[in-house]
Formats: sequence, structure tokens, C-alpha cells
Amino acid sequence: MTRPIQFNNHPFRFLLYLEWLLLGFSALMALMPSPSPRFSAMFPELTICSLAVFGLMGLRLPTYNKTNKVIYTAIEVVLILITGFFGGRSARLFPFLYLILVTRSCLIFQLPGRLTVTFSSFILFLLTLRQRIPTGRFSPVNQEKFRFFSFSLAVLFGLSLVFILLLMNAVLSERQSRDKLEAANEKLRQYALKIENQATLEERNRIAREIHDSLGHSLTALNLQLETALKLSKYDIPRAMTFLATAKELGSKALQDVRQSVSTMLSHPLQQQSLEQAINILAGDFQRSTGILPSCHVSIIFPLSMEISTPIYRIIQESFTNISKYAQATEVQLELTTTLETLKLIIQDNGKGFDLEQNTTGFGLQSMRDRTLALGGEFHIHSSDNAGCQIIVNIPLPRYK
Repeated sequence: MTRPIQFNNHPFRFLLYLEWLLLGFSALMALMPSPSPRFSAMFPELTICSLAVFGLMGLRLPTYNKTNKVIYTAIEVVLILITGFFGGRSARLFPFLYLILVTRSCLIFQLPGRLTVTFSSFILFLLTLRQRIPTGRFSPVNQEKFRFFSFSLAVLFGLSLVFILLLMNAVLSERQSRDKLEAANEKLRQYALKIENQATLEERNRIAREIHDSLGHSLTALNLQLETALKLSKYDIPRAMTFLATAKELGSKALQDVRQSVSTMLSHPLQQQSLEQAINILAGDFQRSTGILPSCHVSIIFPLSMEISTPIYRIIQESFTNISKYAQATEVQLELTTTLETLKLIIQDNGKGFDLEQNTTGFGLQSMRDRTLALGGEFHIHSSDNAGCQIIVNIPLPRYK
């Protein structure tokens, strides 16, 4: 704890109420007149003042400075001793003040300090009990009765201290566990929110790139065709119609790109199929769009979880998209293998390649890198001008029993 325990932040309010009840009962016993001078309080004002100060000290417990804790506990012991020696009838109740002392020590000290206070309380109780042994001679029977009573009282009080100590340790441990669980849940919630925001941002960036690369290109070409057709319509209708026909084809292509993007966003790639089947579908789509059939070698020795297979699918999908748009390749090879401990993915082409220092900030490569790092893996890319491109992904797999 970094701040003192006060009434407004006390972890166990019922302990305060119990303290006030015991202190109030002690004060009442000190004020009540006694028929025997032996049980009358010698200094009732001092006793009431000590009980009041002892009770007020419970409203603020030090928790951040060892010296303050020791001084605080020493003052409490002095007040208890004053109440015990000068409280008259209330002296019979002073062992309850030691129970309060042990309870408070559990809130401000660690286990060694709690044990020290508990043991010291028991020793002080025995010393005070010894002081209360009346002087004079007694019959052997009365002496035996008094010894038995004192011994029983000491054992009962010692067991009470041990019970309070064990109970407070259990309650504090349970509270600390609950606080840690709440803190862990809060961190998990913040992390989940961060991941959700990051996934949303990545999806927005992907949509923006799709619009820029496909729809934006088609609409730009469509606009040029329409402008040319508009200019030629004044003096060359046949050529204008040719440009209009081309514009119509571009419009149809733009509409197809929009539908494909929407379909990709709405559907889950691995909803009812394995990763190997999904890769084969990607390869078929790649062949239909480029005329190139990728050479795929997939060796998965056990089923992968969705948390791993989905990012792998997206990495392969993004790689095929980049190859079809930029690589100008004639051969594409994909190799996906797993062992009991790792997953390795290699995708390479014989395209024109690119300069790594100038193209590593692209969204596609960054997205693949982020997906790999999120799984605790390693992402490597090798490429240069006119030398093709090779992507290597290594991901550790959880151990299956």
C-alpha cells in the first residue's frame, strides 16, 4: 500500500465497528461505580482518555514507512498497559485491546511483523496477569484453583491471538488474490480493447488500400475514357462509342472489385474448411486471375487452432495479392510445414522483386509482419531488383499433450 488506511478506504469496515463496540464497553465499565474499592478505577479519566486515543488511532493506520509503523504500535502498547494497570474493572477487558492490536498489525505489517506483535502481546498479557496475582497466603486448594484459572486464561488468550492472526491472514490473502484478479482482468480488458482497435485500424487500412489499388485505378481509367469520349462526340462519334464501350467495361470491373471486397470482408475464410483446403481455393483464384498455378506443398501433422490458422491464411492471401499486382512473376511456390514445436511458411516468386529499403513500409508487408509477431513468430523477407521475392514465416506452436 502507498497511502495510510483511513475510514474512507478501510478494507474491512466491520473491524472498525467491532473495535468501537469493545472500546465503548471498556469505557462504560470504567465509568460505572463499583461496590468494591478493589475493582474501582484508580484514574478513570486517564483510562477513558487512553481508550479514546486508542480508538482514534484506528482511524488512520500507517502502511508506507517502517519507522512510523513501529512507533504507532509502541504507542498502542503503552495505551493498553495504562488501561490495564489503572482501569480497575475495565482491566478485566484489556485482553480484548490486545486482540485489536493484533488485528491492526495484520493490516500494516507483513507476516514477520504480525508474528512479532502477536508474540509480544501474549508476553505482555502474561506479565500483566502475573502482576494481578494477589499477595498473601492462600490455602493449597485456593492456590491450585488460581493457578488453574490463570493457566486456562493464558491458554485461551493465546489461542484467541492465534485464531485472530490466522483469520486475518486468510482474509487478507483472499482480498489480495481478488485485487490481483481484478487488476489482471482490467489489464486483459485494456489489452483486448487495444487489440480490437488495432484490428479495426488494420481493416480500415486494408479497405483503403483495396479502394486505392483496385477501385481507384478503375475509376480513374473510367473517368479518362469518359472525358475522351465526350471530346470525340463532337466530331468523331464511332471513336467516341469505342471509348464509351471501354468505359462500360471499366465500370463493370470496378463493380466486380467492390463486390469481391465486400464478400471478403463478410465471409470467414476458414469457417467450414481446413487451412489446406482454403489454401487450395486461394491457389485456384490466383490461377484464374493471373493464369499462373502456384506450386503448393502443405504438410500439417495435426489440426491448427483458429488463432493460428487464420493469420497464416491472411498472410498467404496478402502474399498472393501482392504477387498478382506487382511482381509480374511466372512461377510461385508455397511451402507450409509443421513439426511438434514450430510452423514454417515459405512463399517465393521469380518476379521483378523490389528494394527492401524503399518498400518495407507498405501496408501489406507490415500487416504480415504484425500478424507474425502477434503469434510470437519471426518474419523474414528477401528480395532485390529483378531477383524475385521470398517470404519466410516461423511461428512457435503450443505443445499438444
